[in-house]
Amino acid sequence: MKLVLLAGVIAMLLSIAAGPAFIAFVRRHALGQQIREEGPAGHMSKQGTPTMGGLILLSCALLTFAVLTKRTTPGLTVAGVTIACAAIGFVDDWFKLVHSRSLGLSGRWKMLALLGVTAGLGYVAHRQHLSTDVYLPLLDVRLDLGPAYYLLLFLVVAGGANAVNLTDGLDGLAAGTVTIAMLTYTAMMVVAFLSPGGLTAEGAASRIDLAIMGAAIVGGCVGFLWYNAYPADVFMGDTGSFGLGGALAAMAVFTKTEFLLVIIGGVFVIEALSVAIQVIGFKVSRKRVFLMAPIHHHFEMLEWTENKIIVRFWILASICGASGFVLYYLAYSKFR
Repeated sequence: MKLVLLAGVIAMLLSIAAGPAFIAFVRRHALGQQIREEGPAGHMSKQGTPTMGGLILLSCALLTFAVLTKRTTPGLTVAGVTIACAAIGFVDDWFKLVHSRSLGLSGRWKMLALLGVTAGLGYVAHRQHLSTDVYLPLLDVRLDLGPAYYLLLFLVVAGGANAVNLTDGLDGLAAGTVTIAMLTYTAMMVVAFLSPGGLTAEGAASRIDLAIMGAAIVGGCVGFLWYNAYPADVFMGDTGSFGLGGALAAMAVFTKTEFLLVIIGGVFVIEALSVAIQVIGFKVSRKRVFLMAPIHHHFEMLEWTENKIIVRFWILASICGASGFVLYYLAYSKFR
């Protein structure tokens, strides 16, 4: 347990220490955020804010994990998925900076790249003999998806990466909600490690390794929030949001909580659904369901202050995380 706590503290301190130098470097090379013209008018003042801060967050977390890891396949795979998804986000950020526009890599290429990440994750999951069964916690139903399980993996990875990316629209919103969700997964793995019967089938070493990875990401996010809290000195960019979304997805796969992630990451699900509802609603009725999507922009249009939206979403994320943790403790101890 000391390693888990140490991972969080070291990653946090590294992230805080690396922040000023990174921000100065980005400003010196004019690598600033491009703001969408169709977004909230108040966001235009954020034009040029240093971006790609996810490089700090993830580098500090992964460096800490590399030092403390037990080198189990699940832990290393979560780290690999995080790096791969962050690389997709980095290319997206780089295209935006090079072309000085708010649109980067096309959605088609992102999805193809995420399909490749899923293929690698699915291969490792198969080699680790992970069951193709899934458990629906609220319904208390266990389903064997067979080959369709690997389609589910793609939905988890692509959904996780894109949902966190959509949430990253206000200062500290994505970093704070990911901190809460990943802290939930870290606590779940600590409980699994301490449980006599064990809550997962991969063995004690993998549980503690996943807890170390989770704690390192939590620490990296907290350190990043030192500079990303409103008003932000740096944005995480797609590098950070895709990497963090991939990390959450991989954690869900190796803890066999693919559907529980919907509850733990409830804020991300709401953000993604708001966009889907807005698009479908407009195509069907030519009317907008929300004043603007994702839904945090809807509240901005209602003249909620940015801080109020962020704090209330953090509260909602805490409720989702606590609910997910309780369900894991009560239900998943019976599920292998």
